[in-house]
Amino acid sequence: MKKRLFKQLCAVAVSAAMVTSLTACGNSGKQGNTGSDADASTSVPTIDQIKLGEDYTDITADLKFITHKTDLVDNVFQEYIAAFQEMYPNINIEYEGITDYANDITLRLTTGDWGDICMVPVSVDKSELSNYFTSFGTTAQLSSIYESNMLNDYAYQKEVYGVPSMANAQGIVYNKAVFEAAGITELPATPDEFLDDLQKIKDNTDVTAAMYTNFAAGWTMTAWDSYIDGGATGDADFKNDGLTKGENPFSDRGDGTGPYAVYNVLYEAVSRGLTEDDPTTTDWEGCKGMINSGSIGCMALGSWSVVQMQEAGPNGDDIGYMPFPITVNGKRYASAGPDYCYGINCKSSTDNQIAAMCYVKWLVEKSGFAQDQGGISIVTGDAYPDALADFEGIELIVNAPAAEGEENLWNDINNGSELGITVSGAIPKEIVEAAVSGTKTMDEMVADWNERWTAAQESNGVTH
Repeated sequence: MKKRLFKQLCAVAVSAAMVTSLTACGNSGKQGNTGSDADASTSVPTIDQIKLGEDYTDITADLKFITHKTDLVDNVFQEYIAAFQEMYPNINIEYEGITDYANDITLRLTTGDWGDICMVPVSVDKSELSNYFTSFGTTAQLSSIYESNMLNDYAYQKEVYGVPSMANAQGIVYNKAVFEAAGITELPATPDEFLDDLQKIKDNTDVTAAMYTNFAAGWTMTAWDSYIDGGATGDADFKNDGLTKGENPFSDRGDGTGPYAVYNVLYEAVSRGLTEDDPTTTDWEGCKGMINSGSIGCMALGSWSVVQMQEAGPNGDDIGYMPFPITVNGKRYASAGPDYCYGINCKSSTDNQIAAMCYVKWLVEKSGFAQDQGGISIVTGDAYPDALADFEGIELIVNAPAAEGEENLWNDINNGSELGITVSGAIPKEIVEAAVSGTKTMDEMVADWNERWTAAQESNGVTH
């Protein structure tokens, strides 16, 4: 109840902020000025117009950057600042890391107390983006330098308000040595094969958990939501058509594909005792060393997690990353999409917006952040990371953009249903709790999800 009330308060706060902020920032970056001497009358350039190290090198600015990457604030990001200042010596950058990022940044946006750059939260509807963020340029402009299918999450009316820090493939991080010790010689390709392999790990090794849920951290549970669309169906339009508009989308398809197949893996793993004994005691920071040492067989996390697990101990070479085990008509797919996206405060001074635009461009194109974090660079032509070696022959599926006029429909239905897909992890959390307690079956939960989803669809004009 507290979580539901908090979500409602956040929604009210965002709505109230919209009422008091009817003068949106607008698209200040239509035409860039490539001179280096910026003043109050200088327009903010689009990100594609900036030549790093040549344009705006004399600009002076003090930037505040709010980030979710608390572990990088005092080390990696300080190295980035030093490298960036070799090009832009008068741009100072201060990072602030937030642990409960998704909730805190949503509230701070409504107050305006968030500095100059942040990672755009999923709580902002597309129609509200221009009230907070500067346009990086049109989708056509940015598609000349970045992968166009990675620009859709925070694009509205052809303007891009959030540029991805990197992209992730969605799969399972695993310990190769544990799988080998369990007698697993081939990676699983179906839910049943995966569950059988988890049983082998439990029976043949002394791991703490064949699969670690990371339940206690909360936010980690949203990884399960990331598998249910393109990766589970092979259809880039499934999120908009099969989920947003589909009839009873959580029902069992009977062929080991779709949302049910994904969520049922979690339910079965927990109910069969293939996870840790007490999910409420899981330790996010501790799990990194545990999988590195071989105390954990695998975890459901995005590809961004691989580097963290490799660096958590002496056995980095044992850490691998595999596609989620679903096969659709004989073919394997994996969902892929943007990680958190950079957003620039459209109410910052012009100089600060320009300086922020330069820094974001440097982060995306020059810092090596995506590669260093095991992610996929969105820069056209950049190579895939080594972490995706097990994805050979796997087709990466990126969700297609919503139809014009329906950009907010997914969010409206998702919020109205209170299922919090990719936002709160409500479904995976309920699954773990039900599997541990034995209070609900998958079919009972699925019936409830479908009922709530259908009601939210009808409230937003979607009928079957």
